[in-house]
Amino acid sequence: MWQARHVQARLAALYPQCQVTILGMTTQGDRILDKALDKIGGKGLFVKELEEALADGRADLAVHSMKDVPMVMPDGFAMAAISEREDPRDAFVSNRFAGLEALPAGSVVGTSSQRRESQLRARYPRLVVEPLRGNLQTRLKKLDDGGYAAIILAAAGLKRLGLAARIAAILP
Repeated sequence: MWQARHVQARLAALYPQCQVTILGMTTQGDRILDKALDKIGGKGLFVKELEEALADGRADLAVHSMKDVPMVMPDGFAMAAISEREDPRDAFVSNRFAGLEALPAGSVVGTSSQRRESQLRARYPRLVVEPLRGNLQTRLKKLDDGGYAAIILAAAGLKRLGLAARIAAILP
């Protein structure tokens, strides 16, 4: 929702004569939290409902994270603009450890990204990598409740929500 509000503010600044209203939507990817994304459909899970709102006229534009945009756009749709990119790096978040190297063998690390999971398994085979779903606050709560020794999140999301202090280390 942060990204939608950011685009709304930018449009209001550039086109003060236009009224921009956010149509908050929950996608299938937001609702199914008990399964890994690759097990339930991947990228399309976060765009289908938004594309339907565009197609049936309920929305005039949709704001997506670039990672959720399909490689092939459906007929009738266009990528009209791309906003300035935030920090693209991954963040190591832990309440007890300073970095991945400090984690004892068998420590559970949570991530929602297949890319991050693959990198962790290759570089740190002594660690247990588990799926971690939910919004940022939900993921942090799972860490704080002791379900994980550490979690890997997008640095951008933490910074946008004023949670940069939770970052123990930025991953190379």
